[in-house]
Amino acid sequence: MHFFLDTANLTEIEDALAWGVLSGITTNPTLVSREEGAFEPLVQKICSFMQGNPVSVEVLATTVEGMIDEALRLSALAPNIVVKIPMGVEGLKVVSKLSRGEKKVPCNVTLVFSVNQALLAVRAGASYISPFIGRLDDIGWDGAALVEEMAAVFRCQKIATPIIAASIRHPQHVQRVAAAGAHIATVPYAVLKQLADHPLTNLGMERFLADWSRSRGKTSL
Repeated sequence: MHFFLDTANLTEIEDALAWGVLSGITTNPTLVSREEGAFEPLVQKICSFMQGNPVSVEVLATTVEGMIDEALRLSALAPNIVVKIPMGVEGLKVVSKLSRGEKKVPCNVTLVFSVNQALLAVRAGASYISPFIGRLDDIGWDGAALVEEMAAVFRCQKIATPIIAASIRHPQHVQRVAAAGAHIATVPYAVLKQLADHPLTNLGMERFLADWSRSRGKTSL
């Protein structure tokens, strides 16, 4: 399973890139609104950091024509832009036009909450499907179970479109979607740091250092 970082913060991206684990970035209007500076230069900077790896940027328009125009403007900002299109009838029309147009634009269909929605998005031409598992958990459903069912259907139907498990809230989500068959997990920076941490790892290092200190102290007497 690949890891994307769900952020628009350049400092977070730079730090996570140094780990050598990132395969892409996802953003959304909420994340971008938290950052300073103009929108387009920020997106271009993020894309340059990622050196060809996909960067998902979401449209804000709600009409077919508006979403298509915005998607074309976004895709022109950098060659590794993937345009996020919200699931729905209008969104499917947009994905169909963008994926089959003269200038093919890769689309990440977002706000997916069912297998049926995922199947429609695939047929429309989506490059990625993003089920939002945390939001399903919020209403008492099992988000990771949706990813498992979706991955099973994709295998049965021989669908190669990557599933991006989104709306990740904690490390257990990551473990569960990996077991469920997600191709990608897009995680907040705080959750990515939690994945690398474990109290027994920290305790082990403390004990190793303490043992070494005692050993070296005895040798020097």
